[in-house]
Amino acid sequence: MNRREQLKTEAKQNGARLRTMGVYRIRNERNGRVFLDASLNLEGAMDRDRSWLALGGHTNRSLQQDWNACGADAFRFDILETLTPTNDPRDYAGEVALLLEAWMAQLEPYGDKGYLPVPRRMRA
Repeated sequence: MNRREQLKTEAKQNGARLRTMGVYRIRNERNGRVFLDASLNLEGAMDRDRSWLALGGHTNRSLQQDWNACGADAFRFDILETLTPTNDPRDYAGEVALLLEAWMAQLEPYGDKGYLPVPRRMRA
């Protein structure tokens, strides 16, 4: 393996330890509705959502509509839980997905409580 390939491999392995991973929430302080998501790069994901909302192009239409109606000051971005990286090889993506699932079960951000569609398993 040449030096360049070695550096790329090391960057992939160490990249997870350099970023904050976990679950975040966007909360509308006026009506209490929440949007939950998870990422292997929380700061990047929250910055992306802020940008999309500010530009009017967020993929969640309900969240975008409330952002347009209420303004940016009505929303708060919070990190709910982070994942602590280790030197051991791990499935960080799988662990973050499990964290998100647990927070979804706890907060149930669907319907009047949130901006996410009700999962099929919960539909009557």
